[in-house]
Amino acid sequence: MPSDEIIIETQRIGNILRVAAVDVATATEVVFQAPTTATRAAIERLAASKLRYVLAKGATPKP
Repeated sequence: MPSDEIIIETQRIGNILRVAAVDVATATEVVFQAPTTATRAAIERLAASKLRYVLAKGATPKP
């Protein structure tokens, strides 16, 4: 990733968390679900990992 800055938004829906993470440098977004018991650090690691995967595949953000 060109920049390590990621914006993470979480929203509780029942007993899951909806997590949206955006890479600031490329405006690429990933969305995933996590258990409400997940730690903030675990969510941040997973978000960074998913963004690296998407960026490595060459996905471009939708307008």
